[in-house]
Amino acid sequence: MGRRPVLTTHRDTATATRPTRAYFLIAAVRPDVSTDPARPRPSEGASTTVETNGVDLHVVSLGPEDGPPVVCLHGFPEFWYGWLPVARRLAEAGYRVHLPDQRGYNESERPSGVAAYRLPTLAADAAGLIDAMGGPAHVVGHDWGAAVAWWLALDDPDRVATLTAVNVPHPTVMQRTLRRSWDQRRRSWYMGFFQLPALPERILRAGNWRLFERSLRGTSRPGAFDAADFERYRAAWGKPGALTAMVNWYRAAARYPLPERVEPVDPPTLVLWGTGDEFLRTEMARESVAYCRDGRAVLVDDATHWIHHERPGRVADHLREGFDRGPMV
Repeated sequence: MGRRPVLTTHRDTATATRPTRAYFLIAAVRPDVSTDPARPRPSEGASTTVETNGVDLHVVSLGPEDGPPVVCLHGFPEFWYGWLPVARRLAEAGYRVHLPDQRGYNESERPSGVAAYRLPTLAADAAGLIDAMGGPAHVVGHDWGAAVAWWLALDDPDRVATLTAVNVPHPTVMQRTLRRSWDQRRRSWYMGFFQLPALPERILRAGNWRLFERSLRGTSRPGAFDAADFERYRAAWGKPGALTAMVNWYRAAARYPLPERVEPVDPPTLVLWGTGDEFLRTEMARESVAYCRDGRAVLVDDATHWIHHERPGRVADHLREGFDRGPMV
């Protein structure tokens, strides 16, 4: 694995086959005045359309245009808006923050077919986005966004100034844990459910997206999501074809298994983890650091899988500390 990795783990002190890549075109940046709740308000950033890897991605950008670039990748079932509380703090600190709707989500393009949502393809989307934004960039991902960020750092380390993975482990750690841990398989039951055709979409839409709302509220700390948040999430979930595209990320993961990656992750890496995560075992945060040349794990005991909603100020502080460990961008 090359030179000896740096392995550190501590708790937050406030608490006890690569696809062919097409290049890009950036459309005019514009403030959004749409009444669509899933679009940004003028105070939240400017909308951009970026062509990357054969698809058009909707991106919301905020912060000074000459600030160090940061790309924040959302997970399931979120969209660009999920990162806004953290992004605002980074923008106030001088960073130029880019929040894409990933492939299939909200305002971004939705290719047909499950194969279009393989992880290497999703990582290539992010690589092209970074090129469009004048990369390299600090790359931050949560949930599926963290899986994309890990793969990007392995495939294209020169595009990644620093990597921060929030509550999702290194892909090989995830694969191995699913094989050996009944507890993790129990936590990940929904991945199997999502392999069924059509039924998951029907159930998720029922009752005005009742299951999504119940899951987000039930697995987060009180107050992490409010009624105004869910108005915006429902608007994104309800875009034509969006739900099937979102679920296709899981279908592609099962149908197109990936090789284990054991080469070291080169960019300085922070694994930030809310230990109250009901979906993923905390042990995977520590194990992930062993796959990094310069890796740290920070465990936050008063947060869950949705740490970026629950503790946005502390998440932003940890991100800035992590950015300082990387090269100037």
